[in-house]
Amino acid sequence: MLECQKGWVSGRVQGVGFRYFVQQCAQRAGLTGYARNLQDGRVEVLLQGPSVRVSQVKILVEQGPAGSSVSSVEWQLVTDTVLSRFTIG
Repeated sequence: MLECQKGWVSGRVQGVGFRYFVQQCAQRAGLTGYARNLQDGRVEVLLQGPSVRVSQVKILVEQGPAGSSVSSVEWQLVTDTVLSRFTIG
């Protein structure tokens, strides 16, 4: 079953390679979506693909890469979104 989840990641997540980390994890899992910096210092993440893989990558996003410090992630189920690849912005 396909799933699409949007998350807002708080903590030290900008300027530490966080978006590239998420992109690598998502691409390895065969997911589409995006990771982009927000003006308020958070990173917005969208993960789309098989539910099991989305769940696996969500766990990695919540841990973050070395050098980052994730304090919280707020996830929301999204509908009517179809993306063909994973991008960063």
